[in-house]
Amino acid sequence: MKAEKAPLPRILVLASGSGTNVQALIDATRERDFPGRIVAVGSNRPKAFALERAAQANIETFVVDHTQYDSREAFDAALMAEIRRYNPDVLLLAGFMRILTDDFVRAFRGILLNIHPSLLPKYTGLNTHQRALEAGDPVHGTSVHFVTEELDGGPVIAQAEVKVSLEDTPESLAEKVKAKEHILYPIVVRWFCEGRIQLGSDYILFDGELLKAPLRLTDD
Repeated sequence: MKAEKAPLPRILVLASGSGTNVQALIDATRERDFPGRIVAVGSNRPKAFALERAAQANIETFVVDHTQYDSREAFDAALMAEIRRYNPDVLLLAGFMRILTDDFVRAFRGILLNIHPSLLPKYTGLNTHQRALEAGDPVHGTSVHFVTEELDGGPVIAQAEVKVSLEDTPESLAEKVKAKEHILYPIVVRWFCEGRIQLGSDYILFDGELLKAPLRLTDD
């Protein structure tokens, strides 16, 4: 008698915009050996193209429109209720442009990941590419990290670098970084679904060992 396969980890993605990282994750999870499946894509914006990408891939979608709530707490409570309907094993922020309350972050601690367009701890928040250029950084990039109560301050799992050229503008640098994001995020999600990454109190275990520095994908 054949043993039943364990169900694949359930992935839920939140996005606010065009969803290029959502598309990269959809494409990756379609690979036969990918150890997880996307069960839903949610947004705070009804017209986010990320929802269209999910619909085209026959993935369920939902919207919790932040403009319909009079406080961040009320919005987060509604979003939390919607997410829990899908019982995700991992919750991914992919260009989700909302600052989440501490209650929300604590509710999904250890399964909530984000991708941020800088080499954290540099340049938390917005306008990261402009700030990297203004600082004259020779190298810029992107980071995948666990989400904690501190904005863009959770332990970093992995980073991808890009070289900054003298001709770069914020727009051209954004395109370079985005290309790396589309490679890095699916890799980290694969590791998570394989059980290789765990969040401790303020540290990460990778394959059971303390991760002393973020894993790094360099721009060769």
